[in-house]
Parts: sequence; structure tokens; C-alpha cells
Amino acid sequence: MNKDSLRREALKYHAEPVPGKIQVVPTKKYSSQRDLALAYSPGVAEPCLEIEKDLNNAYKYTAKGNLVAVISNGTAVLGLGDIGPEASKPVMEGKGLLFKIFSDIDVFDIEVDTKDVEKFIETVKNIAPTFGGINLEDIKAPESFEIERRLKEELNIPVMHDDQHGTAIISAAALLNAVELAGKKMEEITMVVSGAGSAAIACAKLYVAFGVRIENIKMFNSKGVLKKDDPRISELQRDFAIESDISLADAIKGTDVFIGLSTADVLKPEMLLTMADNPIVFAMANPKPEIDYNLAVETRKDVIMATGRSDYPNQVNNVLGFPYIFRGALDVRATKINEEMKMAAVVALAKLAKEPVPEQVNIAYGETKLSFGREYIIPKPFDPRLISVVPPAVAKAAIESGVAPKQEMDWEKYCQELQARMGNDNKLVRMLINRAKIEPKRVVYAEADHLDVLKAAQIAFEEGMTIPILLGDKETIIELKKEIDFTEEVEIIDPKSEEQKERRERFANAYWKTRKRKGITLYDASKLMRERNYFAAMLVNEGEADAMLTGYSRSYPTVLKPVLELIPRSQGVSKVATTNLMLTKRGPMFLADTAINPDPTAEEIAKIAVMAERTLKMFGMEPVIAMLSYANFGSAQQASPSKMKQAVAILHEQYPDMIVDGEIQIDFALNDEMLKKKFPFSKLVDKKVNTLVFPNLDSANITYKMLKELNKATSIGPIILGLDKAVHIFQLGASVDEMVNMTAVAVVDAQVRDGRKKK
Repeated sequence: MNKDSLRREALKYHAEPVPGKIQVVPTKKYSSQRDLALAYSPGVAEPCLEIEKDLNNAYKYTAKGNLVAVISNGTAVLGLGDIGPEASKPVMEGKGLLFKIFSDIDVFDIEVDTKDVEKFIETVKNIAPTFGGINLEDIKAPESFEIERRLKEELNIPVMHDDQHGTAIISAAALLNAVELAGKKMEEITMVVSGAGSAAIACAKLYVAFGVRIENIKMFNSKGVLKKDDPRISELQRDFAIESDISLADAIKGTDVFIGLSTADVLKPEMLLTMADNPIVFAMANPKPEIDYNLAVETRKDVIMATGRSDYPNQVNNVLGFPYIFRGALDVRATKINEEMKMAAVVALAKLAKEPVPEQVNIAYGETKLSFGREYIIPKPFDPRLISVVPPAVAKAAIESGVAPKQEMDWEKYCQELQARMGNDNKLVRMLINRAKIEPKRVVYAEADHLDVLKAAQIAFEEGMTIPILLGDKETIIELKKEIDFTEEVEIIDPKSEEQKERRERFANAYWKTRKRKGITLYDASKLMRERNYFAAMLVNEGEADAMLTGYSRSYPTVLKPVLELIPRSQGVSKVATTNLMLTKRGPMFLADTAINPDPTAEEIAKIAVMAERTLKMFGMEPVIAMLSYANFGSAQQASPSKMKQAVAILHEQYPDMIVDGEIQIDFALNDEMLKKKFPFSKLVDKKVNTLVFPNLDSANITYKMLKELNKATSIGPIILGLDKAVHIFQLGASVDEMVNMTAVAVVDAQVRDGRKKK
């Protein structure tokens, strides 16, 4: 994406459909006069009086216990520097968004218009009763150290400056594992730290807490090594200052660890060559590290490398820390985030990297099997286990260190509650897009002369998910590309143009050979190849594209016809079907069949369930399938429930390991307590249903569209099941976002098929 395009898109993203990235949403009913009387006057007086008796009741009756303030004065914003409080607000809102999507913590962002340390501290202290925790953000050093120190001493809620401690916690976890892999010991390693700002000081102090000897650390700023006789260094920096002068190159000789929190390219390849065996290099400057990852691993085959970038192994990403640390602290009403809690987070992260990785994570990162080693020393940000591993470790440390009054915890139940918190985010979409970017595929957009389709192709291309092939009127596409500033060169094909004559003839012959005994003449085939969906399907069939997307401007049945005529079925499939992925507050739900089969038989419904199961596994999910009806387990004998009952019997006999049951009403399928009470024999008891199979097209289509419109659930699909190629059809008039998401589905689908062929 060029700079002008990025600027335009970023401004549009922050301005539309409403300004900003966060909002306040009521958590209680407010539909009746009674509700309002309880919410405000006169009912609100009762919790007020209870809190007056005991201030801890604020956690019981208000949102305090799940509310964090993200506070800045805008003096050290990202790579922008001192841009002021108002200009820092988009960043603080962004931090609030990360808190919410990774740990379900609500945030008010607060921008304070002062650089005076005392006034800043006074402001935060005065508003602190509102919050369960304070996240200080983008405050320049050395003021940030004093502000955090004072607030931690003078407030009775958790306070953390993430710029200091986030990188320290994540890199410390990586360091523990890297030192182990290198066959060394923390108390024996030598270390050079390039950078002497707040993050560098916090990192070094935490490494010392884990055993690194302070005399084994040499720290450099832009002027050189920190020296004790230098009057310009701060008291905190003085802890890491040495008596003698030494150059960075000389300090690195024979050193075990290089920690980079400075600027690009300060670690030269010739310096790396002088380090000890199995050197550990954490080059965390962004976007350009202190040494390029590829250059480092080419220079030293034995290097253990981490960076701050997502496109290389071992990303030191603060999102692994702050959401989960505050989550654990809030949940036990901790009064501080102390060293014990930070160290507990470090140990939990380091330990998690040694555990078997869920298939969902392997799929997200395009790995066959991630496992503990030089290229995997810290967990991935998309790892769903983080929410149930780090907060309990932090919470336990808070209790054991005496900074949390809440002593009794059912830890198993707590972990289950944490996992349930993450059902309402779009993590699956982020994982899907990330997976697509790892191995982009050629996707043909059959209606690229429509502005929204072209925009979706542009976004997918700029995200690095696909190499688009744009079908349609060439002149129109070129003009639309100019309109949206899509300047990159990509293939444009007009199926009707003279330049495509040879291709059309070749495609027509190939198509005719497969359909000549089904009423198609060569003339008919030649004529059809001028039509974009036939041409696009043949591009995929002939291996000139990996996937196809269409359907934006025409009805589903119209578009489906050429697809079914040209694209072969997968082995063993007699009828194709579809599923829609709905991102609901409960979590991702797959609904089938939402677009093709009006009234399938029991046998066909069983096959739809099998195809849906395979699709869930493509997403890295464990399928739990409910076969829906208006009746439960034989309570009605009419045709529809009987059909679903028969489908379940087929599945239980032919696929005994599949987690599937029914016929069942949807409320019992989604409410485990109801199910366990009434039907304890069901295979779905104590399982979280994530797939719903419907008895007919009416019920499936109505349900998914109702969820989409009434609950604003994100819909991805319909995803076609049962074809031998990655071909998918948009809903008529799909949004740009929906088409981008479907692009990710098509690319991952093509990746999986390609992987099967290679096997």
C-alpha cells in the first residue's frame, strides 16, 4: 500500500462509520420504566449506600473490577515522539481495543494535558477511584519512571507502564528458553544491551531478577557505553554503568547475549561472528531491527534470534503480556502489579512455549507442527491458551505475595471462565488472514469491474494474502483502479477480448470434452467461454488460478450453475453444500446448509455434516455438531425430525468418533446446563457446540441472515463444501469486508488442497 493510500484508508478507518474505535455499551436491561428506576433514581441509591459502608463493594456493584484506564500525556507516542495529548488519543483507543479483544477488559482512554510530573500524578490519583487498574502509556523517560513509582506507592490498584515492563516480560520469557536451548545458565551468561531507555532498563532489571549478574551486563546508549562518571545518565541508568570505556564492537566479543532496544543495523555481521557459541540475539527495534533476521541466521547458523516483527520467528510482542497481566490482577482485586506477578507471567509464557501447540495455531502460522526450539521460544499472539494460562499465574502470584485480598479461588472454574470470555472476538478471522498471508495464492475475481469487488481485491493484495487476477471489462477496471489508487500491476483479463481468443478456444475444447455427451456442442462451449464465470472456472480447472470468487452482482443460483457444470466434485461427493461461519458473542458457529439444498434427505444431511466437519478442521477447530429440529430425541414423529434422527443414526454408525448428536432443539444444543439436566445421555453434554446442521434450506438460510442482521454477527460465507477446487460464491451485494474475509477462506482452502496434493 503506498503512502497516500495508507493515509486515506487509515483516516477512513478511524472516522467511519462512527469516529473512534471504542464505545460504551450497557450491560443491563433498559427497556422498561422499571429497568430505568433500578438503573438510576431511585434504585441506584441502594448500591451507593452499600459502597459507602465498604468501598470494596464497588467491585460488586459497578464495572470497576473490569475497567482499566489507559493514560498518557502524549510525550513519547509510538515512533512519533511528543505529539501532545489530543494527538495521542487514537493510540490510546487502540490500546483499549487490544485490551478488549485479547482479555475482555473494558477501557477508558484518558489523555492528560500536562508535562508536569506532580500535576500528572495528582490527576491520576484523583480519578483512580473509577478504575480497577491503571495502564500508563507513551510517557517519556525519565519522567515515566517517577510517575510509575509514585503511583504504585500511593494507589491501591494495579499500575503498570507497559512501555517499560511489557517488552521486559515477553523478552525475559524468551531469554529463559533461549538460554536453556543454548545449554547455558542465567547466572553465567554475559550480555550487551544496545539502548538505555525505559524499556532497556526494565528489561535488564527483570533479567537480573531471573539470575543474570548485573556485573555481566554492559549497556550502551547513542553516546556509547554507560559510564559511572558520566553526569548525563540517570540514577536508574547508573545501576548498569561501568568504570571503563569500551566500544560496542569490543563489548560484543565473546558475549552470550545481545539485547537490542535501539536503532536499525547497529549490530554488524562481523560483530555477530565474534559472539560466543550459540549466540542469543534479540533485535527488537521496529520496524527495522538492529540486525536483519535473515542476515543474522545466514551469518551464524547457531544463532537464537528474536525480533519485534511478526514476519519472523520469535516475535517479542507486548500483546502477549499486558492484557493477561491486568486480567489476572483485576480478577483477584490486586492492589499492585509487583515483581512476583511479572515474574509469574514470564514463567507462564516460557512454560507455554514448551507445551504441544494446538492445531489451530499451526494453521494460523502455516506450520506443519510448531514445537519448542530455536524458531519457537515464545508463544504466538494467536495462541488461544494464553487467556487461560497467564492470568491464573499472575493471580496466584498476587495472592501468594499478599497484594490480593481475594484468597479463595476455584482455579479450574476460573480457567473455564477465562476461556468463555474470548468467545466474542474476531480472533478466528485474524488467524485466517494471517494463515493466508503465509502462502498467497492466485485468486480470480470474476466481477472485478465492480468497485467493491476491486476494492476487496486491492485490500487482499495489499495485505499479502493473494495474487489477484481481475476479470471484467479492462478499461473499466483500469479506471476504477485509478479511482481507488490501486497502482500495483496485477493481471487484468477481459474474457470477451480478442487477446483472449486462443485461451477461450483452449478452454472451450477442454470443457466440450467433459460435456459433449451431456448436450454441449463445441460451438456452445466456445460461446460460454465469453461469459466471465465459465472463463474464471476454467482458469481454476486448468491450473492458471488457484481459487475463484464470484457472485457479488448476480443471484446465487445464477452463479452456481456454471460452477457446478465446470468444477468437479471431491471424491465421494454426490451433492455439494454450503456452510456459513458466524462470529457470535458465543464464539464462532458454522451453519449448514445455508445456500444450495432445499430439502435434503437424511443421507444427504449426514454427508453435509461430514463435509462441515472437514471444513472446521481446515480452520483448526474441533467440530462439535448439533443436528437441529423442532423436537428432541424422538419426541415427535413427523417427517422433519425423523429425517434428522435418521441422519444422526447414519453418522453414529459410520463415524463413531464424530462428536455429533440430535435431533435436538437449538436452545438445548446451545445451553449445556439445560441439555445436561434433561438429556444427560447426549454426546453433546459438556461440549461447546460450534456447528449447526439444519433440516432444510429455509431454516438454515433464515437463521444465518437473522443472526447477521439482528445481532450484527459477522458472516463469512457461504463456504462451498464438496468441490474439488477452491471456488466460492459471495452473497449478492456482499460488503467489502465480507469479500476480503472470503478471499482469506479461498486462499486457505487452496493451500490445504495444495498440501494434500504434495503428500
